[in-house]
Amino acid sequence: MKKSIPFLVLFLFSILSFDTNNGIAYAHLNDTPPPLEEVYTQIGFTTVHEAVIEFENHFKNDVKLPLKMPSIPFTHMFGRFWEDKEHSINASLEIEFINEKSPINHYKINIRPLENKVVSTNRSHQTVYTLKDGQKAIYIAERHFRFLVFEKDNWQYILGINKELANKVTPKVLVEIADSID
Repeated sequence: MKKSIPFLVLFLFSILSFDTNNGIAYAHLNDTPPPLEEVYTQIGFTTVHEAVIEFENHFKNDVKLPLKMPSIPFTHMFGRFWEDKEHSINASLEIEFINEKSPINHYKINIRPLENKVVSTNRSHQTVYTLKDGQKAIYIAERHFRFLVFEKDNWQYILGINKELANKVTPKVLVEIADSID
């Protein structure tokens, strides 16, 4: 029996990262936050290169990354291979591009095998585009992110951008990024 997960489950952590700061925080004048690298390392991120190698070794298949990037500044990029040891259907490669000085500059790439692709059950706020190879790509406008979902070479790719950048990183730009995967 083929298992499928709701599309929104995949992005739960993204949504939570924007909605969980409703409380009051108290700090001392001498408190300084830990470096971004330390925070990301603590939650399992490494270099993009290390994460790609781990992902490819796990699936015994090469993965191609987009050659093009959004034309917004990023200060950091991190990668993480997440292995789903409990269900064996949610393993994925996550790549995050962030800007330490501008939190809205947040772009992500999520890649997973097609047999475990996520399927969006919410058909509202979706637009279909055609990539140069003829494949369909679905642009999804969610609460905090905009996503372009498409399939290539036995992988499902999900490109995500902070919604506040949607006027700079348009669906057309995301399609161009998707088309840059050779």
